[in-house]
Amino acid sequence: MKTKTLKKNKVNVVTLGCSKNLFDSEVMMAQLKANKFDVEHEAKKDDSEIVIINTCGFIDNAKQESIDTILRYVDAKKEGAVDKVYVTGCLSQRYKDELEVEIPEVDAYFGTRDLPRLLKTLKADYKHELVGERLLTTPSHYAYFKIAEGCDRPCSFCAIPLMRGKHQSTPIEELVTRAEGLAAQGVKELMLIAQDLTYYGLDLYKKRNLAELLGKLADVNGIDWIRLHYAFPAGFPMDILDVMNEHPNVCKYLDMPLQHGSTRMLKAMRRGITREKTEDLVAAIRDKVPGIALRTTLISGYPGETEADFQEMYDWVERTRFDRLGIFTYSHEENTHAYNFEDDVPEEVKKERADLIMELQSGISYELNQDKIGKTFKVLFDRVEGDYFIGRTEFDSPEVDNEVLVKKTADTFVRLGDFANVEISSADHYDLYGKIVE
Repeated sequence: MKTKTLKKNKVNVVTLGCSKNLFDSEVMMAQLKANKFDVEHEAKKDDSEIVIINTCGFIDNAKQESIDTILRYVDAKKEGAVDKVYVTGCLSQRYKDELEVEIPEVDAYFGTRDLPRLLKTLKADYKHELVGERLLTTPSHYAYFKIAEGCDRPCSFCAIPLMRGKHQSTPIEELVTRAEGLAAQGVKELMLIAQDLTYYGLDLYKKRNLAELLGKLADVNGIDWIRLHYAFPAGFPMDILDVMNEHPNVCKYLDMPLQHGSTRMLKAMRRGITREKTEDLVAAIRDKVPGIALRTTLISGYPGETEADFQEMYDWVERTRFDRLGIFTYSHEENTHAYNFEDDVPEEVKKERADLIMELQSGISYELNQDKIGKTFKVLFDRVEGDYFIGRTEFDSPEVDNEVLVKKTADTFVRLGDFANVEISSADHYDLYGKIVE
């Protein structure tokens, strides 16, 4: 029996997984709002008539979180706290048939490119005039900015092409229009995302065209920072570094998942590059853009990874001294090339190796942060937490990188979403502390 508090035509959108999923949820929410739905993102109260769960199907932990979330709202539906539960996104794209059997209480399952069909199920129209419109779930001064969908890379461990399909670039003119719209709303920072930024344009323009896109986005009035996420190392287009040097609003920041530091493992992963070539690329990038912050992600415990392979990766991380680094333990994913191999590295060994890399990186991060003491950085302030205003430099992306903390005092004035110069007075492994200076 429905509770009296259930609000008709109210939709709660719940997002799991990466920033690309968040982008998709924001597009969906704009369409729902245009169809007169009352839309909330991750509502704190269970008073919505409809819940739409945008799932992640990337690795085991993410899949389990998605399933747990679906079951939580199915239980809410049984208790009358929700009327309809719909599931969309990567998990639903990949496992729709199995999910329909295992969790039949869900009213309908949709894939990653099924937004028009989802809207039709809700008796809503897909409004083509709203293409590019979003309801931002991030603070109003920054936004994730998806420039392409899907992926054509053959990486052996990755199921994303199964869930997201082939690479599909969005035309430059359309992206510039979207950026202008975001700037008009007060967005100051764009974080460019795609499964592979560096592949941008090959399908539309028959050449890698990220540099041209970057230059045009950099010319949009009101956009103070543009940040690059998810670049692929093989065939890396060096001309984007020229744009970085020419335009001060293109952050000296590059997120480039490298996955491993052993040539044998990189070959097994079908990454199209060796460790030696990776080292040459990193050196060339740092030479061309002095002071650039490099973020990477790695995988521990890929099938066949030996102690020698791990040691090669460890030594490479120690030499390279990345500014930011994260590491996943290998997840054995059905229908990937690597699924043909035995998942032969025990879970505890995968975790132990990942922990050793993170311990190493923590020390590197601490040393790099000590070098920042006494220096002044331009900081964009995101939020207030406890006794501190919290912001980031151009070398840091939200939620994954270092933060700058400025203590609240009677004479410290900070407006969220604004920039200020901050002199760093102290630093630990992942946070910088400082004071605002003129």
